[in-house]
Amino acid sequence: MTALPSTVPAHAAAQADSGATDRGTALRAAMRIPLIVIWSGLSYLVWLAGRTLTTGSADQQLRWRHRFLRGWSRGVARLFGMRIAIKGQPPTAPFFLVSNHLSYMDIILLYTCLDCVFIAKQDMRRWPAIGFLAHAMSTIWVNRESRRDAVRVLHEIDRAVGSGDGVVLFPEGTTSAGDGLLPWKAALLDWAARREYPVHCAVIHYRTGSDYPPAHLAVSWWGDMPFGPHAIALARLSGFDAEVAFLPSPVRAVERTALAELAREQILGHFVPMVTPERLTS
Repeated sequence: MTALPSTVPAHAAAQADSGATDRGTALRAAMRIPLIVIWSGLSYLVWLAGRTLTTGSADQQLRWRHRFLRGWSRGVARLFGMRIAIKGQPPTAPFFLVSNHLSYMDIILLYTCLDCVFIAKQDMRRWPAIGFLAHAMSTIWVNRESRRDAVRVLHEIDRAVGSGDGVVLFPEGTTSAGDGLLPWKAALLDWAARREYPVHCAVIHYRTGSDYPPAHLAVSWWGDMPFGPHAIALARLSGFDAEVAFLPSPVRAVERTALAELAREQILGHFVPMVTPERLTS
């Protein structure tokens, strides 16, 4: 899950806004945003009904949540005009997976093809509506400022995998423009290292058409980009390409730093920059 990352150059944010305004279609966004809200609200009611019917069976509730999230996320992806390409074989739950992190759309993309829960920053739980829904979907919250909280999170990961869930971690801890990988936070890989549990790796990439702002501005959400205007600008696009590549060989190590290095090397080996660092700062 995302949080506001480091500062984006002011001219880059302005370029994203002006490009979306000039080339985008306000009517498209005006239709899509309400439809996404309505779809999400109705889907949540359906989820509540199914949860009530499966009360008393943890396995049935888990299957119902997975089925619901796949359907909801595919609907949201379609409403945003996300054209999804999946490379490789998505892991079957239970699993532990790490990925690069570019946007809040990463979560939608991964939900369309994985049965999973996400590890997210505690701050997101306070977001209106989104935080409530994420909590209802069993998101594992982490307070990165508290070392003691890491122990609780490791127990939550253990419980999730033990119940048959997949767990997804963004080790960068925040989103980037897609010019490279940010430094990784290895602490939450301790769970997999202690158990020598296989860690699957995925690489996410976005593209927009030539008539629209580039994906590192239009789809990636980073720096000081406010969420609301960015989501509206994204909804103005006719569509965009979203690719997730699942790498074939999970990695293992008995020490979390070594495990993080192995997984990061795998992702770097398949990572395609969405923008060069020079263009990002020019």
